[in-house]
Amino acid sequence: MMNLIAPLISSDSTVLNQAFSSKKKLFEHAAQLFESFKGLKRQEVFDSLFERERLGSTALGFGVAIPHGRIKSLKEATGAFYRLTPGLEFDAPDTRPVSLCFILLVPQDANERHLQILGELAQLFGDAATRDRLMKVGTPDELQNLLNSWKP
Repeated sequence: MMNLIAPLISSDSTVLNQAFSSKKKLFEHAAQLFESFKGLKRQEVFDSLFERERLGSTALGFGVAIPHGRIKSLKEATGAFYRLTPGLEFDAPDTRPVSLCFILLVPQDANERHLQILGELAQLFGDAATRDRLMKVGTPDELQNLLNSWKP
């Protein structure tokens, strides 16, 4: 059975070794990315991510964050994978900067699916060996292969 994460990511939504000076800059970049490859409204994406982050950091620790937001016009979940170099200050519970960032957007009312995806992301990133491999992938294709072969 295929995992729920692999279909959310494409080479269009994979950003490797990018530097950002703040979460705000990261979210601005992501909003632009989702606008260009998914046709979503840039401002809606940014506002959704930024509002969620204001409720509390989406960093999990171990250099990982899963910023997420709900988008009215979205029909099904979509995502973007960022590897940040250098790591970004994210108010993580373990105070470590974030290097691996999975940005998840879900439809306004996608409760069950949303929780399933977040659960799988927590599993994926909870594994030290997998985090290590994610830090080493060289291309969007390698990332896609890694995600495709991962079993929850």
